[in-house]
Amino acid sequence: MRGSISPGPSQSDVVASIAYEWIGGTAPDVQISEPEPGLLHITLTFRLDRTVQQDDWRVKVVPAFAPSFHWAPHLTPTDRHVIDQHSFRSPVLIVADRRRMLALIPDLDVLGEGTPVRWYMDNDASRNELVLGMSESQVKEHVLYEKKPGASYPAGTVKVGFYLMISDAPEVLANPWRPVLRFLWERWGAPLYRSGAPLSGPLAPFVEHAYRWAFKHWEQQVWQEFEIDGKKVGAPTFIVNVTQSPNFPGPVSEREARSIWNQAWFSSLRSAAGIFRYGRLCSDPDLIRRARLMKELALSAPQRGGFFPSVIATEMEQVQIGDALVRCSKGWDTAYWGNSDRNPLPNRRIKDAPYHVADMSWTAIWMLRWYAELEQDQRLLDYAMRYGDALLALQDARGFFPAWLDWHTLEPLETLRDSPETAVSATFLLQLGEMTGQPCYIQAALQAAQAIAAEVVPEGRWEDFETYWSCSGFGNQDHVGRKFARNNMFKQCNLSMFWAAEAFLACYKRTGETSYLQLGERCLDEMLMTQASWQPPYLYVDVLGGFGVMNGDGEWNDSRQSLFAELILEYGRELGRTEYLERGLAALKASFVMMYCPENPKTKAQWEQAFPFFGEQDYGFMMENYGHGGEVNERGSGMGEFTIFDWGNGAAAESYLRIKAHYPELGI
Repeated sequence: MRGSISPGPSQSDVVASIAYEWIGGTAPDVQISEPEPGLLHITLTFRLDRTVQQDDWRVKVVPAFAPSFHWAPHLTPTDRHVIDQHSFRSPVLIVADRRRMLALIPDLDVLGEGTPVRWYMDNDASRNELVLGMSESQVKEHVLYEKKPGASYPAGTVKVGFYLMISDAPEVLANPWRPVLRFLWERWGAPLYRSGAPLSGPLAPFVEHAYRWAFKHWEQQVWQEFEIDGKKVGAPTFIVNVTQSPNFPGPVSEREARSIWNQAWFSSLRSAAGIFRYGRLCSDPDLIRRARLMKELALSAPQRGGFFPSVIATEMEQVQIGDALVRCSKGWDTAYWGNSDRNPLPNRRIKDAPYHVADMSWTAIWMLRWYAELEQDQRLLDYAMRYGDALLALQDARGFFPAWLDWHTLEPLETLRDSPETAVSATFLLQLGEMTGQPCYIQAALQAAQAIAAEVVPEGRWEDFETYWSCSGFGNQDHVGRKFARNNMFKQCNLSMFWAAEAFLACYKRTGETSYLQLGERCLDEMLMTQASWQPPYLYVDVLGGFGVMNGDGEWNDSRQSLFAELILEYGRELGRTEYLERGLAALKASFVMMYCPENPKTKAQWEQAFPFFGEQDYGFMMENYGHGGEVNERGSGMGEFTIFDWGNGAAAESYLRIKAHYPELGI
């Protein structure tokens, strides 16, 4: 059976209908209020006198217009799919046209009280419906959710609530995420943050844990020191796993090739900058030595016409140890240069992988930052200029830079030839132009920014290497460059949103044109829709301020929050916005939440549920995210089993030290 709610006169030109289902044969009590103009609050309360088995329940909102814009936190490409509550970081469904915006926001107070059946949302653009529902669900692929049977409502009270936000303000139509983010933060995020979430203590002890873990307790497993052409270099290895713990009772098996990366995620040079800052802060010559060895490694990457590889790796082998077949390195005598295996080629390996322009531009940015802020090593500037000159020749007539270059020929690949990855190169070229006084770099950067503004931002085409060629490959065969029709959305990754927001802010600072600042704020706010604005009770670690990744994956507290934190603070300072300052600091604090250490009692308990052998020598171990597979439980299922120093504890430490240096007024 069904019921309906009639929109009021002030909503009738935006909302055509609101229809809800009954649970069993029970109709709900419906309450409607208008807490403020343009905001409707609706609750439906069912009082059940018996247990009801009902696989699906939903309330359906139909807009009174044909939206040209849709946004949702997760893809639902078929009628089987839903946006499970696991993806409710800043949950909302938004539709708009040129005249009005309508948003459906679940009432997180009601959800936070606990529910007998999981909540979900659905953005069905094909039927022009916004749905909030309840159903059990299951993870399919990596990571989409499908409804499954079995929902059961016990006798008693079942309550559902949501808000409808309506606006026709031009500034809202230009950036429909801003009022939603403000509402979510004011109602749920800010009170939690101001009470001490996600971490209430100082951050310095976490930095100490990170470096003590890498360079003392796990030094044998983490630190790599060797020679390239007679020059000593070093760096933490790309990845280690729980079998490499000093406390693990079995044989070691390395998860991936022993390697060191200077790539858009895993930036050894970025981590080195943090180690250098800390060594200088603590007058620790050994840390400064290690940081300089990491710098030497970055400078050792051989340039071909200015371009350079992002990964150095060793050959691997499988070895039988007792009953176990384990994977281990053949040592740095077998080292070879290559590139990220997160790429669109079928073989997906480091050796012979295409050069990735975003990786090179990101590494060159950190070379310039080191030169400007840490040591004026002329080699860094010279290396970056050689790359910058080569990069200029890759720009197409519209302003885009290609994503990949063939390993053998250096010719651009067709995949993502006009993607938002271009923004990384724009930021690099602006910085290079500022430092060298060469206008050709700045002109190319501004042209690149204009291309992104015209062809990426309006339709939300946030497709980058991670969107399709990391762990979540859904859509990489048939949807690159294409929207999912049922959702009217691209598969999107927030990494390219970050790059664009960073580039537009740099363009604004260079030119003073406020249009760049407005574009950057829009990109930043779309990125912030993937930040946790509350603390779900069904997650077992603290997540406020932490980030997800994309609309086709399951992470919370992903390590990118340490990368994003300073940019959020920069916009907060530029715009005088307290919300951004709090969100940025919450992101910085969330960067340490996944660390195994006494300062994180909830997280520590989860680690010990997952890996009972963990002990004091493992303090500092930190998985890059939480709930990656789309499911968690109290037994530690969301914890993962590895640490990436350059995308985890080392990255978080670097972010803290950089922000501490750049924002002394924050007193962190």
